[in-house]
Amino acid sequence: MPERTATGAAAGPTGGPPRTEAEALAVQDRLRRLVDPVGPGPAAPATVAGLDVAYAEDGDRLAAAVTVLDARTLAVVDQAVGIGRPAFPYVPGLFAFREAPALLAALDRLAVRPEVLVCDGHGLAHPRRFGLACHLGVVTGLPAIGVGKTPLVGAWQPPGPARGDWSPLRDGDEVVGRVLRTRDGVKPVFVSVGHRMSLDDACARVLDLTPRYRLPETTRTADRLCRAALNAA
Repeated sequence: MPERTATGAAAGPTGGPPRTEAEALAVQDRLRRLVDPVGPGPAAPATVAGLDVAYAEDGDRLAAAVTVLDARTLAVVDQAVGIGRPAFPYVPGLFAFREAPALLAALDRLAVRPEVLVCDGHGLAHPRRFGLACHLGVVTGLPAIGVGKTPLVGAWQPPGPARGDWSPLRDGDEVVGRVLRTRDGVKPVFVSVGHRMSLDDACARVLDLTPRYRLPETTRTADRLCRAALNAA
């Protein structure tokens, strides 16, 4: 597992968190080589975690939340949330460096260690093939999935109208994810591998987590938690 700084982020070349865009790109390049895009991941995980971040209107504060769900019942069995500030400036393609330290700190506060991470964001479906789900998966060593509401990169055709229908998300000649219909007739989500997970298994896990709504229950519970924490702060 890569070395982590005191804040939980991947260490930069000086041993602390990256301070510049060049340092962050160097860390990203180093960690990207550690991604396992095959997995296949646990066949029947007992617990699955959702990770999400909400920002204050001024963009200067954030709330990072992790909810751990029983994979069978989808009941929340543990959760952690923290209020902080973005750890890195806004730079397209380096968004994980803003959010990962706060999310990793929340993960460290859990009493129940999840078997799979489901991120509100992308994994390999990223301009440099290293989105938030890849970053968190590599740094924690846990299988991770990215589930985006909108695409970050790639071209795609609409999947069929039924739940479970999908089409490939392509960036040039490379398939970087799938456009997955989780509800009949409802707009799809964008699933990509983060770490230690095959794309087939990532999509199967997402369907398991969407019995009633478009978005996974992991995302829905983490979203509610971080927004409530931010409003109460």
